Amino acid sequence: MTMKMNHINKSPLKLLDVVALLKDIPEEKLVKGQVETVVEELDKGIYEIEFSDKQGKTTTSLALTIEELMLLHFETETIT
Repeated sequence: MTMKMNHINKSPLKLLDVVALLKDIPEEKLVKGQVETVVEELDKGIYEIEFSDKQGKTTTSLALTIEELMLLHFETETIT
């Protein structure tokens, strides 16, 4: 089985990666651009994402695909 990547994520996500949501999920009151954390890899390309409030309390935990997420970078990386 090959790992599907979207045009934004060039490699699989890892535990505790910080990601942004690429689409609104109105039924969960989540909006595109919301920043959250990968807490588990459930399957190839499917991750459990934990959404928290300003106090760090978990508000929602959802299984999302890599196509629905953008990995955020906090350090400069060399583009190859």
